[in-house]
Amino acid sequence: MIKKLAANIGEYKKSSILTPILVIGEVVMDIVIPLVIAVLIDKGIQEKSKDAILFYGGVLLVCALVALFFGTMSGRFAAVASAGFAKNVRGAMFKNIQSFSFSNIDRFSTNSLVTRLTTDVTNVQNAYQMIIRMLIRAPLMLIFSLVMAFSINSELASTFIIILPLLAIGLYIVVRIAHPLFEKVFRIYDKMNNVVQENIQGIRVVKSYVREDHEISKFKKVSNEIFKVFSKAEGTVAFNAPLLQFCMYTTMLLVSWLGAHLVVEGSMTTGELVSMFSYAIQTLMSLNMLSMIFVMLLIARASGERIVEVLDEKSDLTNNEKALTTVKNGDVEFKNVSFSYSNDKEKRALKNISFKVNSGEVVGIVGGTGSAKSSLVQLIPRLYDASSGEVLVGGINVKDYDLVTLRDNVSMVLQNNVLFTGTIASNLRWGNEAATEEELKQMATISQADPFIQEFSEQYNSPISQGGSNVSGGQKQRLTIARALLKKPKILILDDSTSAVDTKTDRLIREGLKKEIPGTTTFIIAQRISSVENCDEIIVMDKGNIVAIGTHDELLKTNDIYQEMFETQQKGFGVNAE
Repeated sequence: MIKKLAANIGEYKKSSILTPILVIGEVVMDIVIPLVIAVLIDKGIQEKSKDAILFYGGVLLVCALVALFFGTMSGRFAAVASAGFAKNVRGAMFKNIQSFSFSNIDRFSTNSLVTRLTTDVTNVQNAYQMIIRMLIRAPLMLIFSLVMAFSINSELASTFIIILPLLAIGLYIVVRIAHPLFEKVFRIYDKMNNVVQENIQGIRVVKSYVREDHEISKFKKVSNEIFKVFSKAEGTVAFNAPLLQFCMYTTMLLVSWLGAHLVVEGSMTTGELVSMFSYAIQTLMSLNMLSMIFVMLLIARASGERIVEVLDEKSDLTNNEKALTTVKNGDVEFKNVSFSYSNDKEKRALKNISFKVNSGEVVGIVGGTGSAKSSLVQLIPRLYDASSGEVLVGGINVKDYDLVTLRDNVSMVLQNNVLFTGTIASNLRWGNEAATEEELKQMATISQADPFIQEFSEQYNSPISQGGSNVSGGQKQRLTIARALLKKPKILILDDSTSAVDTKTDRLIREGLKKEIPGTTTFIIAQRISSVENCDEIIVMDKGNIVAIGTHDELLKTNDIYQEMFETQQKGFGVNAE
């Protein structure tokens, strides 16, 4: 884990190296200062020498200023190094997430990935800053203080050694108990993020069904879980403070009692006793810093493990060594294809699918909910890979194509496609960054988006809110169709992407597609028979199987499922409803 995270220090190595060097200088000054104070007391104050007081007072001031400089600069470099390290870790995670297939994302969940990119990275950032600064300072201060204390009076300094094992045992117990609790807390954080995200994204539904109290109850429940576990973890860690105070007060009492006897006996000067108090405080403060570092590392360890899980995750969709960078045409063929989301042969979403579509044909796909219509088309651009069998595009197995090339030639429009913060034009240009205004208008006209765009005050430069919340569902679908068309794909997949538009607009979109992109192979997944009745072929699916393939007229005569769908919709909406 440490090696994996350390690889992200990158260009911040200089700051990471300078920080401990400056810390060493700060520690040296902190160790020298008690010695100067001892000499100041013994040679200046006790001997009432004004010159000695001024001289050693000046030396003390210089040491303090040098210590301040080293401390300030080490803090500055530590901040730069830790912030830069966190930036690189976050960037590496985000870059790796972009390579994930849908199955990789399913493994983590969106909310867990958000927590890992934010809370977990912040914890690791804070720990890194502590490591390059405090974890250098505390042991050095502890060692140097003990060495100086023993050089002054070994008998008195031995009291420090008695206390150290007690504190070490206490810290070990705290770490053993608290670490599993912090791991559990972060898993509950994922749950809380899920509750919050669902509520915010579905706030209109929540208000429509007056479910605010229910959502508040859900949030309180998961929030209370975090409270209970985190309180237990922090309560365990809090034991560290009284233990440290007990050790500190015990040491100070022993130093005071023994030191007073030594001063009276004349085997120790007053200045030396004062410096011993300083070294005792420095020793115990070093232990305090170490205990704080242990707590921070304890939290960061759980976060670091979660981060490394994301960094180590490899996409199960990869290019082969000789990936093809050209798609010949829009031919699509499935050969005995089966697919399972969990790679479980007993839970197959698709079962032995075989069919062929020639380039330029328009194919409709219908079937009931859960019939695996979307699962079928998601195999074409390799959003998932088939568990068995072959999916061919242009006569070539999709696994033999470069992923970018394949997906550039396959445009997919989902029912719940997402728009991004920006303008209408910037969203459309996801399909083609270099698209001209004329091309934007042309594709928007085909998708029937241009008429409502013209009604906006800034037209194509009109702003789009996050997720497209300031446009209707039908408008969003038309914009995403236009975006897909700008790619000028060889294969276009419309996955129930006109469900939010009326039947007249749906018909106009289909007519526009047929007229403007006749050479593009088009798959139309739809619930409405009217959306697919003019297709060259219609595939009827049921429970992961293809139960029939044919034209509208053929299926009306031969397939019960298609007949039932057609008759139900005719009764519900009337023939040729507009």
